[in-house]
This record gives sequence, C-alpha cells and structure tokens, in this order.
Amino acid sequence: MSAPSSPLTVAIVGAGPSGFFAADALLKARDDVRVDLFDRLPTPFGLVRYGVAPDHAKIKAVTRTFEATLRDSRVRFFGNVDVGRDVTVDELRARAHAVVLSVGASSDRSLGIEGEDLAGSLSATEFVAWYNGHPEYADLAPDLSGRHAVVVGVGNVAVDVARVLAKSVDELRGTDVADHALEALAESRIETVTMLGRRGPAQAKWTTKELRELGALANADLEVDPADLDLDPASQRAVEADAAQGRNLAFLREAAATPPAGKPRTLRLRFLASPTRLLGRDGHVHQMIVGRNRLEDRDGYLAAVATGEEETLGADLVLRSVGYRGVPLPGVPFDAKRGVIPSDGDQVTHEDGTPVSGVYVCGWIGRGPSGVIGTNKPDAVHTVEALLGDPHLPEPDDPSDAAIPALLDARGVRWFDADAWHALDAVERAAGEAAGRPRVKVTSREAMLDAADGARLDA
Repeated sequence: MSAPSSPLTVAIVGAGPSGFFAADALLKARDDVRVDLFDRLPTPFGLVRYGVAPDHAKIKAVTRTFEATLRDSRVRFFGNVDVGRDVTVDELRARAHAVVLSVGASSDRSLGIEGEDLAGSLSATEFVAWYNGHPEYADLAPDLSGRHAVVVGVGNVAVDVARVLAKSVDELRGTDVADHALEALAESRIETVTMLGRRGPAQAKWTTKELRELGALANADLEVDPADLDLDPASQRAVEADAAQGRNLAFLREAAATPPAGKPRTLRLRFLASPTRLLGRDGHVHQMIVGRNRLEDRDGYLAAVATGEEETLGADLVLRSVGYRGVPLPGVPFDAKRGVIPSDGDQVTHEDGTPVSGVYVCGWIGRGPSGVIGTNKPDAVHTVEALLGDPHLPEPDDPSDAAIPALLDARGVRWFDADAWHALDAVERAAGEAAGRPRVKVTSREAMLDAADGARLDA
C-alpha cells in the first residue's frame, strides 16, 4: 500500500480528556496532520467540565492544556455532532485516514435490587452531571428535602457526591457549580450522608487526597466505626504492601478516634455493607435495608459475601456509584459483556479478532472504567503510536478540508466550532467575574448555541 496522502487526517470521536490527549500526541508526532474532534455536546472537555467536582478547581486546570490544543491551526472542533446519528463512523472513515474512538463510559451499573426504580433513587453520575450543569441533566431536580442520603460506593465519584451533599452552600458559592444546583443545595435539609462500601476499608478505591478532604469539611463531622477497621489477615497484608492504602487506613483510624464537633451534618463511612432492597413511601424511597458482609478469599480476590445480618437505614435520597459501562456506538463492534469496544489494546477488532481498518480506541471505552483523568494520557499516546505505525491505513475517499463541513451542512446539523466555544466561554467567564466565580455555566443546549451566536455577532 502506498503512503497516505498528506496531511494525515484523523477524526477523534469524543472531545474529553482521552480525545484531547490523543489529539495532542498526534500534533507532537507530525507536522502534516489534521485532527477533527467531534463531540455530541456543543462544549469540549467532557469529563473535566461535567464530571470533575466544582470544588476541585486544580483538576479542572488541565483545560488550559486542552485549550492550547484546540487553538492549534491543525485542529478543528465539531461540537453538537452526535456521531452515530448525525454522521456515521463509516462516513468519517471515508473522509479521514483514521478514526479514534474516545467516547468514555457513560452508562451506570445498577444495584439490581428491589425498589431501585423508586423516585429519589439515582445514579451518582446523574447527580454529578446535574450539579455540573450538563444540559441533559439540568432538569433532574433531585429531592433534597429529606434528612438522610445514602451513597452506595466508596470510589472517588462516590466521595465527590458525598462531599458536595455534606458541604454548606457557602463552601460552594465560589465554584462553577451550576446555578440551579446552588439554589437547590441552599435549600437542602439533608443532615446525614452515609457512604456504603460492600468490602472493607482496604479495598476502597478512593485516593488519599479525596479521603482526607472528608475529614476537613467545615459543615460535617466525619464518623467511622472503629470496628469496621479491624482487618482480616489478607486485607492486613494488602495494606502493608501498599503505602497509599496504609495512609488511608491510618487516616480512617484517626477519624474513628476523633469525637464529633457538633457540626450541622454528619458524614458516615460504613464498610462490609450492601443494600439489599429499598423501601418506599408514596412512591419515593424512604428506607434502605442493608446487609452485613464478610470477606472471603477466592483465588486471591477478596469477595464480599452476605452474612444474613440486616439493618434498616433512613434513605430519603439514594445515589449509586458502583461502576460504569460503555454504550454501543452504531456501526462499531461492541463487547456487551464487558461494556467496551473490543480491541487489541489500540486498534478496534471484530468479533473474530480481526482488526477494523483505520479505527482505533482509547480511554474508558477501550480499557474499561479505571484510573483518573491523567491515566488516559499514556493510554492515548500508546494508541496514537500504534496508529502512526500502522502500514495499512486506508486512503479515504475525500480527505479534503471541506468534506466534513459540507456533509454536516447538507444534513442541517448546527455544528459548534472552536470559535463558537470561545465565544460561549467568554460569556460564561464574564458572568462568573460579575458573580465572583470562575464562570457561570450555560446549561441549555439551545442557550449555548444562541449565546455563542450572540457573542460572535457582538464581537
């Protein structure tokens, strides 16, 4: 096969961290490259904008790097384009030498218990999207009128939602939390937030930094039962072999020994506990039946096994954070069991293991939901190295600059380019400056499109 025509054109589907890390790797590797970033939302940055907690401004600072990528003349942004609906992956393949899929894992795993569909029982991802101003969740309106909230899970997302629920609204006013969430949280009557981990403290997937934040809340006492910190021999060995886990356990023991200070709210950590069913009142969740677990070693994996002991917790709001799954992308192979796009680690593969020509994958949709934002960088770089080393990249039918805009325009797609994003960004930042905040997010898709149009007309 002859060398691909120049410049090398690559379409990246998903303008979140993985997509930007892949774009950056391509720009650094070749001068003669054109990168087209697609996202179904008008705004770029994905998880950084809509997943990172508003009180974690330092993590959001990675967008400065992404902005530099977006301003590179070799990069184009096609926001408000739903790949699979507005344009197919095969149509992108016909207009680019390669396609990189970095669409993340947008679906939540369910608890699979009776009562999970009651009002007031939500996924943590929905709640996070709501308080971060995601346009598809701006109208979620979670009920915060009860006294008891239960967060199922002890990973970093679970920690985020528990922390936001436990904080006072004054602690959130200086962040970019969505206005509608700020108003609702100001009226919250929640007094107790309980986090449930089905296994022990040694198996919790939080980071030390996030865990320590729970002990420094101005508005909530952290409560840990010392009995939950008595480790079985296998867990003790795991803690001794992992410095981070050792630090986490030391912090938890310190928290367990600290008497409450009488703060307005209580954040309670529970381990070896699993919800077995939710009970409702007038169609709304009201209580949770929680089963006690023990750990059982199964070929090196410590599994949570029910003991048969149960108790009842107040639960006026339930947020589950027990894992995530990717969703199928039309026209692309999908492993429904694992919830990922199958690949050899970089290149997408058919069911029989043969490669899909010119189609690559990176991030959670390829490897599964693991790691933090920075974990996606080496993953994306590895994928780009494989792409650039592929001697069999197909020659597209029409790799011209005009091909994709012409296709979208012919279909009446109101696509949102980098200039539109910068106009919207300016609107949000100006509103934030007036309010003493980093930004005030526009939370309606139509309002995003209109705000960008208006700002460009005024410029």
